[in-house]
Amino acid sequence: MPHFEKPAVSDLLAQARVLSVPMRVKFRGVTHREVVLFEGSHGWTEWSPFLEYDDEEAAVWLRAALEFGFAPAPRIIRSAIYINATLAAVSPDLVEEQLAAFGHFRTVKIKVAEPGQRFEEDLARVRRVRELHPQAAIRLDANGGYDVATAIEVAKQLALESIDLEYFEQPVKTVEELAEVRSKLARIGVKVAADESVRKASDPLAVAQANAADVLVIKAQPLGGIQSALDITREAKLPVTVSSALETSVGISMGLHLAAALEVESFDAGLGTVALLAEDVCEEPFIAENAMLYVNRAVPSELQLAKLAADSERTQWWHERLKRCFNLV
Repeated sequence: MPHFEKPAVSDLLAQARVLSVPMRVKFRGVTHREVVLFEGSHGWTEWSPFLEYDDEEAAVWLRAALEFGFAPAPRIIRSAIYINATLAAVSPDLVEEQLAAFGHFRTVKIKVAEPGQRFEEDLARVRRVRELHPQAAIRLDANGGYDVATAIEVAKQLALESIDLEYFEQPVKTVEELAEVRSKLARIGVKVAADESVRKASDPLAVAQANAADVLVIKAQPLGGIQSALDITREAKLPVTVSSALETSVGISMGLHLAAALEVESFDAGLGTVALLAEDVCEEPFIAENAMLYVNRAVPSELQLAKLAADSERTQWWHERLKRCFNLV
């Protein structure tokens, strides 16, 4: 992590803005995204570990937030980033409406393996996307929700229907299962990407060494910040996709700076997820135009910060979490 003067926890607590941001559609099991924003010496930053994460993991996300807010940004080598659309695990009749929020795009990531759904519903969703957007590249994201046999069956069925996949993201849970699926899907030309298996700084290298993925999906907060993520990609020597952790425009700004600094091969970034939020912290949210986002720092609107403020109980919960995690950074 770049050297910078770590702020006092009392200063962070004094300025922390705890927010509850409504979603357009239930995503990753949540209807509201809770986040904390700070204004650091180098600009606004976001801390938004998911509620179920323990303090040790949430502290890694806090390290990323502190780096982005209080250290100089990395040298960027591109000023704009191509962005993919993201489709939640909705029924086929809602596909057109949900994708409309992304405007023009050249790549779409489709969520599959939602708990309580059958894989036939996943196939129907993919078919509808292909019908509506015949030229778009398609990725599937199972969040580790399939077993090995089902993952292979889904990929083979789509291949039989001539629906090509750019890659299949985290089809199964473990690195060992990923390696097995990758080996079998290579025979039909389908690449495998690792996401949930790349949560800690040591994970990407383990995935690469096990030949378990063709692509790494990297996120700035879970990997402890931009510099840590850049170091990991150089060592892993695999193509990457920079993705979001379902953040506001402030968190997306962090991801954009990571994508803009990459020196390895990269795919269209999964940084268009502000379109999944019903509200945002900025008056002009970071929503892609012509499938691109420009690399800028996000500056929240005071009006939006006040509107989205969490209640006192949730604010206290986050303050206590911040104090615990700060001691682990």
